[in-house]
Amino acid sequence: METSGLGWCKAGLTAAGTVTLLALGVARASAAAAPHGDDVGPSTRTNVTNAMKGEALAHVAYREYAKQADRENLPEVAGLYRRTAHTELREHLDEQAKLVGLVGDNAANLRDSMSGESYEATKMYKNFAKQARKDGDRQAARLFSEIAKDEAAHHAKFAEAAKAVADPSSGAVIPTDVKAKRVTVRAGEPEVSSDRTLENLRTAMKGEAFAYARYTLYGDKARETGQPRLAKLFHRTAAVERTEHFAEEANLAGAVRGTAANLCATIKGETHEGTRMYPDYARQASSAGDTAAASVLTDTAKDELKHAKAFAGQLSELGGRCPAAS
Repeated sequence: METSGLGWCKAGLTAAGTVTLLALGVARASAAAAPHGDDVGPSTRTNVTNAMKGEALAHVAYREYAKQADRENLPEVAGLYRRTAHTELREHLDEQAKLVGLVGDNAANLRDSMSGESYEATKMYKNFAKQARKDGDRQAARLFSEIAKDEAAHHAKFAEAAKAVADPSSGAVIPTDVKAKRVTVRAGEPEVSSDRTLENLRTAMKGEAFAYARYTLYGDKARETGQPRLAKLFHRTAAVERTEHFAEEANLAGAVRGTAANLCATIKGETHEGTRMYPDYARQASSAGDTAAASVLTDTAKDELKHAKAFAGQLSELGGRCPAAS
C-alpha cells in the first residue's frame, strides 16, 4: 500500500492507494446497535449512520490538525480547524443523530455502550493484536492488547452504571473513576510494516472517533435528565477514546502530516462530501419519502462546500498547492 498520499473523504470513500486519517474503513462495533428513529427508511438510516461516522472522525481529526497548525505557528488555520470541528460534531452529527434516534434513554445508551465495548474487548482488538504479532508489528500488537483491556474495563463500569440506573434503590453506585491519558499526536509517516496492521489501525481509529461522539451525546443526555454521575462516566470515557486510544493509534498510522498536506486532505474530503456524497444521500432520502432527512443532508452538503472553500483559502495564503489527482 502506498503511504505518501493524504487524499481522503470523511466517509471513507477515497481513491484507493492513499493513506489518510479520514479514509478509515468500518466503524466501531456494528454489533452495538443504537436505538433507531422510526421516521426514516432503512436506506436513509444506513446513509445517515455512515455520515455520522464520517462527521465524528472529522471532528477528532480536525482537532489534531489544529494542534499541528499550532506547532507550525499558523493560528488562522488552527482556528478554522477548531471551528469546523465544532460544526461537524455539534451541528452536523447532532442533527443526523436526531434523524435516526441515535440517543435513547440512559438505560438504552448504556446497553449500546456495553455491547460496543464487549465486542472490541473480546473480539476486534484481540484479533487485531494477533494479526499484528503475526505480521511482525509488535508495537501495534501491544497497543491493541492494551486497548482491549481498557475496553473491558469500560464495559465493567458501564455494567455497574446500568445496575444503578435500573434500580436506584439497590445501593449500586455509578462509577466515575475513569481518567484519560493525553497523548500527543505527532506528524509523521506510518510506524508499522504491514498493510493489514495499517488497515486495522484505520478501522480502530474510526471506531474510537465514533465512540467519542456517541459517549459525548450520551453524557449530554444523562446530564439533561438529572444523572450527573452518569454524565461524568460517559464524558470521561469519551475522553479516553479520543485523547488516548485514537491518539496512540494515529501515531502508529502516521495519520497527521504537515499542515499543507493536512489541508489538501481536508479540501478533498469536504469537496467530495459537498458535491457527491451528501447530494447522493439527499436524493436517496427524497426518493424514499424521507423529506426531513433530505433537507438536513442537502444543507450539510452546502456546509461542506463552504468548508472546502475556507480551507482552500488558507492553503492559498500559505502558497501551497495540492497534488493533481491521479
